[in-house]
Amino acid sequence: MTRVTRISMSLPKELLEEFDEVLRYRGYQSRSKGIRDALKDYIVRYQWMNEMEGERTGTVSVIYDRQRGVGVIDKIGDIQHDHREYIDAVMRVPLTGTKSLEVLVVRGNIKKIQGLAEKMMGLKGVEHVRLTSISSENDRAEKN
Repeated sequence: MTRVTRISMSLPKELLEEFDEVLRYRGYQSRSKGIRDALKDYIVRYQWMNEMEGERTGTVSVIYDRQRGVGVIDKIGDIQHDHREYIDAVMRVPLTGTKSLEVLVVRGNIKKIQGLAEKMMGLKGVEHVRLTSISSENDRAEKN
């Protein structure tokens, strides 16, 4: 039998309410089971991302709160500047209230692109970062 460890965590009320709504919709009987499944999914996605190699093309989507993180827009800009050789295009979309969505079209070495995404994840005010990519080498082979 697997040993279970109890933990405690603090979450914004709105996030917990949204999570509980998803759990109800998906038919979960307990919040703990939902959290375990979410953590497993997060770990699998992280492991999958770390296994990627080579040249990739994709997007990095960033949702952030312009007022929650002091200078978050400037910090995102600095990260983009440091990784400009991997960024083909950037689109910023204002969302509701003080939130914005930024989408970067990226191409190049996946380890460098992952570094860009991870630096953005660490910024205060950034709420969500998602990297999606495909192999650039397959694209080039299909064009020839």
